[in-house]
Amino acid sequence: MRVVIVDDEALARRRLKRLLGAEPDVEIAAEAADGRSALQAIAAARPDAVFLDVQMPTIDGVEVARRLPSPRPAIVFVTAFDHYAVQAFELQAIDYLLKPVARDRLAESMTRVRHRLRHRGADDPALSALLERFAAAPRWLERVPVRSPGRVDLVDVAAIDWIEAANNYVVLHAGRDTHILRSTLADVAAGLDPRRFVRIHRSTVVAIDRIVRLDAMTRGDYEVLLKDGTRVLMSRTYRAGLDRVLKGAPLI
Repeated sequence: MRVVIVDDEALARRRLKRLLGAEPDVEIAAEAADGRSALQAIAAARPDAVFLDVQMPTIDGVEVARRLPSPRPAIVFVTAFDHYAVQAFELQAIDYLLKPVARDRLAESMTRVRHRLRHRGADDPALSALLERFAAAPRWLERVPVRSPGRVDLVDVAAIDWIEAANNYVVLHAGRDTHILRSTLADVAAGLDPRRFVRIHRSTVVAIDRIVRLDAMTRGDYEVLLKDGTRVLMSRTYRAGLDRVLKGAPLI
């Protein structure tokens, strides 16, 4: 079975590659880190199955799947968020994996993929219909599910002031509350509306409407003051991104 792995996070690609490499009948035909290169890799490799990240910048996983010619390879969506989209995938018998991918869950997914390949035929009309529906739906998260033992809290995105990376976790700061999510900052940021949030540091994302002031520091860095008094660092590497969301107003 020839497989292509598509994810904009190198760590996620490595994990999937390691887990899939333990399957005796799997050959990793190609990897891709964005939607455009994914389309090229899939066209060149002609895989039997694609493990496809949902949240990617510019061309996301749903759009990649829509652009594939019929019959499509077996598609397994990969996502960091267990929200309504995942439920819809499941109802339509399209498999998905939640990050971080668990070995036993991947084994279940491979069983479904092998079954699909044994009954390979025309493109699945349910998949086609679902992809069309999701192409027209809003792509940005409105609530983020945060799991803890015995419960799942749904955090309103509108309540989030800023987000920070902390090793293998992400911390959501919402007023006086903090919520710890097992994910990467890149995965969380990919699901946020870029008109409402901006990344200002490799470990920090802030809500644009919470920014009050930018204080210049040395070497082109800035200290960003938020409405609640929090101060976070903006590195010069991310300055252009904040310039764009501020309608091109230069930072001086």
